[in-house]
Amino acid sequence: MTFKLDLHGIRHHEVNVMVEDFIYDNQYNLPLVIICGNSSRMKELVLEVLNKLECEYIDGKGSDYGRITVIKF
Repeated sequence: MTFKLDLHGIRHHEVNVMVEDFIYDNQYNLPLVIICGNSSRMKELVLEVLNKLECEYIDGKGSDYGRITVIKF
């Protein structure tokens, strides 16, 4: 079972807390998937949090654009 956080419909100012809580709450359930959608700003905000927490992740490209997979925390 893959744990997912879908950020569709979430406001930018809510992203930091939501992503951080999701990572901490599910840190033993890796890999984790974060769906950002097509918003480059949303993706930037998520990556800022992941970098701050020193997570290792795969940034989706092509048909997986807007999907970030956290593989290590």
